Parts: sequence; C-alpha cells; structure tokens
Amino acid sequence: MPVTLPSSLRDAAGLIERRDLSPVELTRACLDRIAAVDADLHAFITVTADIALADAARAEREITAGRYLGALHGIPVSLKDLVDLGGTPTTSGSAVPPRRPDRDAVVTANLRRAGAIVVGKTNLHEFAFGTTSDETAFGAVRNPHDVSRSPGGSSGGAAVSIVERMCYAAVGTDTGGSIRIPSAACGIVGFKPRIGEISTDGVVALSTTLDHVGPMAGTVADAALTYFAMRDGHVRQADVAGLDNDPVTVGVPGPYFLDTLDPEVRRLFGDARATLARAGHEVVDVAIEHAERTADVYLHIVLPEASWYHAALLERHADKYSPGVRLRLEMGRYVLAEDYVRAIHARAALGRAVDRALERVDALLLPSLAIPAPPIGAASVDVDGAKEPVRAIMLRLTQLFNITGHPAIALPMGRGRDGLPRGLQLVGHRGSTNELLAAAIVVERQLAGKEAS
Repeated sequence: MPVTLPSSLRDAAGLIERRDLSPVELTRACLDRIAAVDADLHAFITVTADIALADAARAEREITAGRYLGALHGIPVSLKDLVDLGGTPTTSGSAVPPRRPDRDAVVTANLRRAGAIVVGKTNLHEFAFGTTSDETAFGAVRNPHDVSRSPGGSSGGAAVSIVERMCYAAVGTDTGGSIRIPSAACGIVGFKPRIGEISTDGVVALSTTLDHVGPMAGTVADAALTYFAMRDGHVRQADVAGLDNDPVTVGVPGPYFLDTLDPEVRRLFGDARATLARAGHEVVDVAIEHAERTADVYLHIVLPEASWYHAALLERHADKYSPGVRLRLEMGRYVLAEDYVRAIHARAALGRAVDRALERVDALLLPSLAIPAPPIGAASVDVDGAKEPVRAIMLRLTQLFNITGHPAIALPMGRGRDGLPRGLQLVGHRGSTNELLAAAIVVERQLAGKEAS
C-alpha cells in the first residue's frame, strides 16, 4: 500500500520517532516520487537509491533498538551537486569532467551523522554561476508551478525537490542569492546562515569569500532543524521549540530595495507589511547607505575569484562550459587588482551600513526576489514597463547580504494573480542566527494566518 507522505519534515520526524512510519517506507516513497515526476522537471542529476535504502535500513534498525538520534534521523534529503558525497561524482551541473570524491563534504557528513538519508544530487546552474538553472549539462530545471518557467538558481533542482516532496530538506549554496532566489521562485523556505557558520569544505567553490551553504525546506522550522544538523550533526525537536520571539520589530530598507519591483511583488510585500503591523509587530523604515553600489562591488569580487578558481579547468576544458558561464569566468580575468582591492574595502563599508540599519530592529524585511519566476531562456523581463536583464534583477535584493555575510532567510509571501509564488526576505544581525530564525517563525505564522482568514 502506498505511503501517504507527511506534509513537513517535523511531521515526518514525529511519525518516525513514534515508530508510526519507517525510514525505509519514507525513503522508498520519496524515490518513487522522483521516478514519477523528475523526467519532466530535471531536478536530479544523480539518484542515489542504493545508498539511500541502505542508510534507511540502518536508521530503522537504530531506531528500533532505541537509538533515535533526533529530528533528521531517517529523513530523506538531497544535496546540490556541488556538495561531495563520497564515492559519487560531483558534476557541478557541467559537461566538464566531474570530480570524484572519496569522502563526504563536512556538511554531508554532519547530516549523515544526524541520521539523514541522501536520496540524490540535485541539478543546478552550471558551477552555481547563474540565477536560472537553465545553463546545465543535464537539462534545464523546470518550475513545478509552471514548467515553462525557471525555478530560479543556482540551487534550482534543490528547490524543486522540496516542492515536489522528493525529499524533506535540501542542501543549497548561496553566493549571491542562490538559495533565496529559487526558494522565492518556487514558494519554499531557504536559509543562508552567517558566512562561515556551515563549512564549505568538500563543496565546489564559486567565490571563496562569498560562498555560503544552507538548508532549503518547506517551513522555517524544517529549515532550522536542518541547519542545526548541517552545522554539527546534532539536532533535537527542542532546538526549534524555543524559537519564538513575539512580537518582533522589523526595518524596511526602502531606498534601492523597493525601487524596482514587479507590481505583484510590491502588492504582496505591502500586504505582508500591513499584516505584521496589524498583528502588533513594529514595522519601521530604515535605509542602507551606499546600497546602490551593491552590484558593482559584488561583480568585482565574484568575477575574479571565480576566474581564479576555474583557471586550470578553463585551460583544459573551455569548450565544455556553457557559453554564458564561460563568458562570465573569462570576464574575471580582466578585473584589475586595484578594482578587486577597492571592492574589498567597499565590502567592509557596506557591512557597517547594514549593521547600522539593524541597530534598532530585530531584522530587516524586504522581498527576496523582485520578479516572479522568469520564462526559461529569457534574457530580460519587463518590470513596470522597463526591460531589466534577468540575471541582474534576480540578484538585486539578495547579493548585498553575501557581500556582508549577514544571515538571511527567504520564505513564501503568497502568490501573485498569475498563480506564481513571491518571496519575502528577513536579514538578521551577525552572530544572531537563532534570533533571525525566531523572527522568521513569527512572520511565517502571521502570514499563514492572513492566508487562512
């Protein structure tokens, strides 16, 4: 008899802990879901069914013997295919020859230590150097809400794996928004912790000073549980039970961030702001000085760092890169050292500006994506009558917080009149990750109450 899939990671964890659901049954159900729908969506590059079923059987034996490890024990998860799983090729979504790791990335090892079951490696924008997940050697990833549209990127396959319940949590990476952008485009939660909180050891780099690793899941609580496991391999349901900080004070950075928005993003963001204010939360206007310099600073860091990392591969396999990714990598060779150093200094100034904007609030509140999911292959989109380059407009609201390293989380804001999801973003203080997750749980609950009313 087919297993009815639980609606959330926390629900699945409760059933497994009570032994009302077997890790093997749940893993088989997720693998069956992949087999049923992924031929059209291209969320996965590699499905690790044998590894997953062996690990699920071991988890079942451990739980039966009374050795329950916590909320990730027996839970199916996916890894973006930049993240090493020992014995499985890491393709990075590219036709460039894959690396073949003999050990797990630190984040993979931590998840498996917590009892998580890896069902596969997800598709992505090649080498994480894009926002749409359509430049990949394994077929453009498609948005489940409209298969003619992008799921966002670069962690597009990871987002789709959550929406379609092919797993209950996914490991993504985020260099300019690559967790938060697809989360917004697909209507899930994506969390970028403070820089350095989760190890990047065993993860293919894009920009060594901007890269973050983080969880993607269906709810803030599910993302929080996964984050704790990714960080050190230990997690308990109680870790999220205390994440409640009601009421919250949020600051809305209007200049730059609210200047260029799809009308439905603007409407839904206004509704969300009003909903929080009516519920007794304080919503104030703030500004981030020099925010308009974000794209310039970002490009003068990411381009040369990516080009440096890929130099040897480009020398040997330039013809195997997709044209857009190859062009961006080659552009990095022409960034002057003086411009890179200038950007590093500007980065520090932007970090201080974000700190100042956060001084009297618990978190910043802004959209996570200025547009809905764009059509696959689109080079530009219309925003309020003006043509905007897809890559630039998709990065516009997220990339600053990679430059500064502040923790940031995307969560669903509702659907536009076109039926496509729109996303909200909260940005927290450095060193206050738990407080950001607490604020996100409060906001998520308020917006869910608005939808139910």
